[in-house]
Amino acid sequence: MNFSLSDEQQLIVDTTREFTQKELMPHEEEVERTGEVSPELVESIRRKSIEAGIYAANMPVEHGGAGLDNLTMALVDRELGATSYALQYIVHRPSNILQACVGDQVDNYLIPTVQGDRVDCLAMSEPDAGSDVRGMKCTATQDGDEWVINGTKHFISHADLADYVILFAASGEEETSRGPKKLITSFLVDFDAPGFELVPGYNSVSNRGYHNFILNFDDCRLPATAVLGEPHKGFDVANEWLGATRLQVAAVCLGRARRAIELSTQWAVDRRQFGQQIGKFQGVSFKLADMQTQYEAAELKTLQAAWKMDQGTMTDADAAMAKILATEMCQFVTDEAIQIYGGMGLMDELPLERMWRDTRVDRIWDGTSEIQRHIVSRSMLRPLGG
Repeated sequence: MNFSLSDEQQLIVDTTREFTQKELMPHEEEVERTGEVSPELVESIRRKSIEAGIYAANMPVEHGGAGLDNLTMALVDRELGATSYALQYIVHRPSNILQACVGDQVDNYLIPTVQGDRVDCLAMSEPDAGSDVRGMKCTATQDGDEWVINGTKHFISHADLADYVILFAASGEEETSRGPKKLITSFLVDFDAPGFELVPGYNSVSNRGYHNFILNFDDCRLPATAVLGEPHKGFDVANEWLGATRLQVAAVCLGRARRAIELSTQWAVDRRQFGQQIGKFQGVSFKLADMQTQYEAAELKTLQAAWKMDQGTMTDADAAMAKILATEMCQFVTDEAIQIYGGMGLMDELPLERMWRDTRVDRIWDGTSEIQRHIVSRSMLRPLGG
């Protein structure tokens, strides 16, 4: 098997790594201290990432994006993952769901989002329906040529950077062999739509500066043209998006873990105790070996899953295994890095305590590790009648 990168892929990796180190990392301390990314910094990063060709790089060339394949996007996400999520996400990767835009939606949403003039966010999670997408209670009821939205969404990330939301709501019910299941429809909703309220969400110890919000809908009326894709087919759209975003989470964890390993390795060389480098002690050297081994296993699976997605052969289980491996590896690596540094690892003079906190949510959002294991085990048991 050929694991080498093409010249173009290597150039993209080098460009993204340099951009991350030069334009993002210098602002980490400020974001941690204030819990905010200033509007001026947001605009600067967005403009510079567009100039570098890495903004909306996942979107088709015909709409102004770079048209990068999933494998190359995983490499981009890996490089961006080395820094604070609040900063890396400004280098926006619009939801692949937007490729379902048709007619005026292309000019009003898709193209402006790719060009950086508009920003999307996605609303799926609810107070009583997180991983259970079919359990959502936010409803969309058809009334003539309009849809009426009622309900609440929460944990909606980066809504403060966005000006419209890709909303998923229960729009009906269908009978299946396993009983009734809700039908889901997706919508494009501008923040100034009547009956739509945006409320600050919860304070999180992970990803400071990357805020979450609560969305309330009270008889919010939307035209039929607001439907993204086909009515009642939103669950299919959501599943397609979840595969891509789970790989994104995995790739970001690779970047964070690699930085923690590099810091730990250098510390093991520079730090001396009992007359020698601490890396010469088996208790430290074996930690480094385990960190690197787990990192490379997770990297291989993540890039393999991304490659299979490009071939059209990636399964839900592939994405799930990549997310399990990478997120749990990153938690292990950042924790061991702090152990190697000792008490200094927990001080905010270093990025390790932030990385340790930030990666905790990766085993929760975009499908918990338990959900991912359910997906994998189901793919093993069902062919055998289980």
